[in-house]
Amino acid sequence: MEFSSKIIEQAVDAFAQLPGVGKKTALRYVLQIIKQDKNQVEVLSKLLLQLKTDLKFCIKCHNISEQNTCEICLNPSRDETTICVVQDYRDVMAIENTGLYKGRYHVLGGIISPVDGITPSSLNIETLVNKVSEGIVSEIILALNATMEGETTSFYIFRKLAPYNIKLSAIARGIAVGDELEYADEVTLGRSITNRIPFDSLMKK
Repeated sequence: MEFSSKIIEQAVDAFAQLPGVGKKTALRYVLQIIKQDKNQVEVLSKLLLQLKTDLKFCIKCHNISEQNTCEICLNPSRDETTICVVQDYRDVMAIENTGLYKGRYHVLGGIISPVDGITPSSLNIETLVNKVSEGIVSEIILALNATMEGETTSFYIFRKLAPYNIKLSAIARGIAVGDELEYADEVTLGRSITNRIPFDSLMKK
């Protein structure tokens, strides 16, 4: 792809580093920005910078937040005895959009994937174990993607939490094997949470 400007070329290369964005799509983004009013571009520039400077990870659940503790963890109406374990922020959004889950979350920050160099120590698993050891939590819901990596991560957590007297559930398989939570429709995902099943029953199949 030939460019008439080095600045355009560099901007296209920068956008093309985003997941799912090819060079042609990146060029469309750049050309659209060029057409926009300067104030609009300044607002976008400021917001992009704020994504790196003003956002934090909740000290309790590791969700993305503008405060040290996220709004979900601060909400007194949420059930602190039930924790839904998810891969990342996108899954929190997907489940929240169902309006059917009233507990709290624990964001792992990924799933175990040796091929990608992601080991259990790379994830927020020990903080989950510490949370359970405090004795307040009565149920953990494993809501990880129905992929080999997701199942591996769920089993690892199951083994880590086995010594504790808590209920360990998994979302019902309304989510097809290989699917990711963020792409599930709200009705299906909501039913999968509501109709969750004991995790150890999956181990017997």
